Amino acid sequence: MMVSPVVLGFGILLCFVSLLLLFAVVLKPRAGAIPLSRRRPGVPQELSVFSRVSSSTVGAVDDALGKSGGLYGKDLLYDAGVKMRPADFTVFVLSMSLVAALLVGFLSHVVLGLLVAIIVPFLARLVLSLKRDKRRARFDAQLPDTIQTLIGGLRAGHSVMRAIDAVAADAEAPASEELGRIVNETRIGKDSHLAIEEAAIRMDSEDFRWIAQAIQIHREVGGDLAEVLEHVLETIRERSEIKGQVRALSAEGKMSAYILMAVPVAIAVLFGIINPPYMLVLVQNFLGILMICASAVMYAIGGFWLSRVIKIKF
Repeated sequence: MMVSPVVLGFGILLCFVSLLLLFAVVLKPRAGAIPLSRRRPGVPQELSVFSRVSSSTVGAVDDALGKSGGLYGKDLLYDAGVKMRPADFTVFVLSMSLVAALLVGFLSHVVLGLLVAIIVPFLARLVLSLKRDKRRARFDAQLPDTIQTLIGGLRAGHSVMRAIDAVAADAEAPASEELGRIVNETRIGKDSHLAIEEAAIRMDSEDFRWIAQAIQIHREVGGDLAEVLEHVLETIRERSEIKGQVRALSAEGKMSAYILMAVPVAIAVLFGIINPPYMLVLVQNFLGILMICASAVMYAIGGFWLSRVIKIKF
């Protein structure tokens, strides 16, 4: 398939603009790049071309997204552990999508490039969801040690929030981040029970909700909170053992699902390497492109179905 020089030049220009925008967002200088001691009051700082382009682009995207944040809201980014604003991440993903679409379009077909441009944003959302689930799993794995340390702080005579603050200082992420956020929100006036409950919702942790309920009951009726948390810790450890047994029993089903999802992609790549003209037939005519699109849709549906089959809720 021959490409005219005009189209090729326009595509190269778009690739250059996309990469420029991508680097402008990724390498954008932060507000604290110049120490305050070296800044002259009342004199505006000069901005580079990259900074002006990225600031204007991100500002326009931020105004378009509004408070919701669009496909990549601030809550999702925070839960996934991504330290970026929704507008910054949106511009980054759109730049990556445009670059990937242009490359695929020139190497294969324009329709496939458009398909890649559509898939990349949703793929980025899927990656964020996986990172969020992984972060939540780490939080649940840290929870027994977190509760044990909290019990030690309470038995040493500390208050609940002081014990949580001590645990946040000693723990690793994401437990330290969530507990530190609870302490900071409480310091600015939020109710401690509400802050802990919101952390449990963010981490989707039923075990941490039990801790919030235990602390709330202790506030209302009193008693030995450390002893109550010890019983909660025993229950959490028993649930963790059951979860481990279930994961071991379902490992075969997960491996089968991974293999079934990898086989079509591996076969396509293998045929593309061994016999490229055989695979080029699919991208050089409209019927082949329709078959690829239909295969992608069925592949996504099959992957979702397999994920529901192997996912076990406790």
